[in-house]
Amino acid sequence: MSPAKEPRPLFEGLGVELEYMIVDRETLSVLPVTDELLLRVAGEYIDEVEQGPLCWSNEMALHVVELKTNGPVSALTGLAAAFSGHVGKINTLLLPLGGMLMPTGMHPLMDPAREAQFWPHQNRAIYESYHRIFDCRRHGWANLQSIHLNLSFYGDEEFARLHAAVRFLIPILPAIAASSPVVEGKLTGLLNNRLEAYRGNQQRVPSITGRVIPEAIYSRRRYRDRILKVLYRDIAPHDPEKILQHEWLNSRGAIPRFDRDTIELRMLDVQECPQADIAVISAVVETLKGLALGRFAPVEELMAWETGPLEEIFLAVLREGESAVIRNGRYLAAFGLSRGSMTAGELWAHLAATLLTGATDDDRAALRALNVILARGTLARRIVRSLGKTPSRERIQRVYRELCECLSEGRMFFS
Repeated sequence: MSPAKEPRPLFEGLGVELEYMIVDRETLSVLPVTDELLLRVAGEYIDEVEQGPLCWSNEMALHVVELKTNGPVSALTGLAAAFSGHVGKINTLLLPLGGMLMPTGMHPLMDPAREAQFWPHQNRAIYESYHRIFDCRRHGWANLQSIHLNLSFYGDEEFARLHAAVRFLIPILPAIAASSPVVEGKLTGLLNNRLEAYRGNQQRVPSITGRVIPEAIYSRRRYRDRILKVLYRDIAPHDPEKILQHEWLNSRGAIPRFDRDTIELRMLDVQECPQADIAVISAVVETLKGLALGRFAPVEELMAWETGPLEEIFLAVLREGESAVIRNGRYLAAFGLSRGSMTAGELWAHLAATLLTGATDDDRAALRALNVILARGTLARRIVRSLGKTPSRERIQRVYRELCECLSEGRMFFS
């Protein structure tokens, strides 16, 4: 999301970014041609091109393309259709290259040590620096696709409310958004392998990612002093030219972008189609509004939570998705529930019933898509169910080819 030209109060500016893989239409292997795709649109090798309401841009991996809103929007209305339309445009442009777009949070068969290629054009010095320091031919770098959701705030008071709400909600996000159960042709037992890889991809400088759950810091000045200055200090021996010493170096699950007064949430796997992505985003935004505005519990109670108990819930949900049992009664009470335990999926069903009204056609479409997730499980769960216990490479290809069709046709994946 580009910087706003004027201040956007809490939740009045939203930015949505969706990352997709480009794969070979025949083999489904990754196809590193994002630069050729953008060349066909812009007439030159460029890292971003405006396409009406959306922008298309590169990422580190040369087989990944990002679609994002062209600046902040005030509502999610019409975005599912816009993203779907641009998926169709890109698939048409990829036809002569033998490619098409594939959804989900990770490619299920990619061997990044052998197949990864990185962006070689504008801003390549950033990617070269990351690769030199962290060896990016790994999962968590070369094989990950996510939704980035940018949420506006204005001033310290709104930053505090939003940061408290975001860090409190992060633990249960994989329970509606996990879509990465397969790594190099194997079911690992985890439903969200993208986040598992993400957690450890910068261990050489561990302060960059921290514990994924952001620290309980609620002013911009303190965040700069206690987090950003520490990151810049820790990376400095590896980054003498200061190429990486910017706010985006921070790799927590949600990062403040003070340059544009937003918090960027990075915890959501890409789903099978934009309708599902927007459904997940709608549920997240409405829940964050409820938390930040004190609808469930005073925001001061959320601010008091230490990282440890949130991390414990997060790790369970990362492994088991919507089936993870939350036994922290205090956490559930913060959502207005008096039960001692419930699954993360049950909690999301409660939140959807409480917060989502389906007032407009877009809202009703989002509810229908969300109900598929709530009734049939996360996309990761549906993929696992379709693959069986010990899937062959051919079976994986069949399932993921259908997922490519879901993306192309704008429909949900049913197992």
